[in-house]
Amino acid sequence: MRIVLVGPPGAGKGTQAAYLAEKLSIPHISTGDLFRANISQGTSLGKQAQEYMRAGQLVPDEVTIGMAEDRLDQPDAEQGFLLDGFPRNQIQAEALDAYLAERGVSLDAVLDLEVPESEVIKRIAGRRTCRNDSSHTFHVEYKPSKAPGVCDTCGGELYQREDDSEETVRKRLEVYHRETEPIIDYYKAKGLVVTISALGKVAEVTQRAMDALAAKAA
Repeated sequence: MRIVLVGPPGAGKGTQAAYLAEKLSIPHISTGDLFRANISQGTSLGKQAQEYMRAGQLVPDEVTIGMAEDRLDQPDAEQGFLLDGFPRNQIQAEALDAYLAERGVSLDAVLDLEVPESEVIKRIAGRRTCRNDSSHTFHVEYKPSKAPGVCDTCGGELYQREDDSEETVRKRLEVYHRETEPIIDYYKAKGLVVTISALGKVAEVTQRAMDALAAKAA
């Protein structure tokens, strides 16, 4: 299957993408991984992206599109893929359609993870990260540490990252509504969108997604 995964920040896209890609035996291709790989490998596109990022500017669509197309050209993506974070806007969506059409294939589904804005804010603003090791993460409600403000693993101080503040989350949601949400309507017009609730346990959401994708493919 060739799938695009969409949803607001905090919808659990990264988590669901990893599980779904494994169950469907297709590569999980995330924008973050594309950027890191191109920058670490020193590719031409990676160098361009890094220049914009160092200047505090958004990476242009053509650079992001180039990275995505290079990745989709890899043999493991020939029979299917799950895109997470790309396309981010309609320009990128149209470029992806053109790329696939040139190869005589098309998307099978656009999986839209739906979650209320209040839940997004609760999920992200409630995160707490260990100052000693950022891989040690907790949540004030869903995964609280045994002692408030103290990491269970190493005893380090837990804090709220600036990216996780409610103000920042609301700004990220504004960007999502303005730039990414319109592609849902774009894909709805093509009959590709499958919307599921992203509320509940991770395994429940994964099964919900698998059932919806199976129904779509039937």
